[in-house]
Amino acid sequence: MDFVAIKAAIAGVIASHLDLFKAGVLGIVEGLTEFLPVSSTGHLLLMEHFFSWGDDDFGKSFAILIQLGAILALLTIYFGRLLALARYMFTDWAAARFVIGVLLAFLPAAAIGALAHDFIKERLFDVRIVCITLVLGGFVLIWVDRKNLQPRHHDATDFPLWMYLGIGFIQCISMIPGVSRSGATIIGAMLFGADRRSAAEFSFWLAMPTMIGAFAYEMYKSGAHFSDGSLTLIAVGFVTSFVCGWIVVKTFLHYVQRHSFALFAWWRIIIGSAGLFAIYFG
Repeated sequence: MDFVAIKAAIAGVIASHLDLFKAGVLGIVEGLTEFLPVSSTGHLLLMEHFFSWGDDDFGKSFAILIQLGAILALLTIYFGRLLALARYMFTDWAAARFVIGVLLAFLPAAAIGALAHDFIKERLFDVRIVCITLVLGGFVLIWVDRKNLQPRHHDATDFPLWMYLGIGFIQCISMIPGVSRSGATIIGAMLFGADRRSAAEFSFWLAMPTMIGAFAYEMYKSGAHFSDGSLTLIAVGFVTSFVCGWIVVKTFLHYVQRHSFALFAWWRIIIGSAGLFAIYFG
């Protein structure tokens, strides 16, 4: 009996299952954090770094590709409203105006993301940057919470067109890992006069074109280099991301109506500070 071959086979099976476990955990983290103002990409990069889970080009792409699971969870929940928009956007000005607003908010990220894609992945996907932006973003959330803002807009579908565009430019800051796309969108909307709920809901609407575009562009840039095994890992991460994303979307709007962003702010500060401590003293 070839014990060396058996040992190698067992090691291969263990490694395969461990990779699937990692993909599942990362998918859970992605789904739970994508729509919260805590930065899903930042959390994934920290996990990949400190646990050596994908500290390579595929790992960086994986963090973006499994976001599609969370986005599809959002699309299933908003399917009826999306269908109504598609039906009335050519006959009803209010529907058409909102579609135009979402496109205005999406365009800055689409243009800057396409131009700066390689620079962002090569220079900014750094755990030190992630930790610093997590901490700074936490303090920004606390600052916004403590400002005596007087909301003037209570419906995400009825913001002024200039406001949609302004939110779109603020969203571009989230291309720095650790900032949080949803966090930047929510803060931008609130500073422009939206209440918490409408700001959070518009972050959902803007996530649809933004993250689908990021997924499609990442597939265009990296898809040809994925092996069958890589696609399996992406599928596992996709499913867990979908389930957890669905749960978050169903509960987040109700939460922000009744609570401040303090929980997310302090979570960011604690995780970012712990990461910096581990990097420089661990």
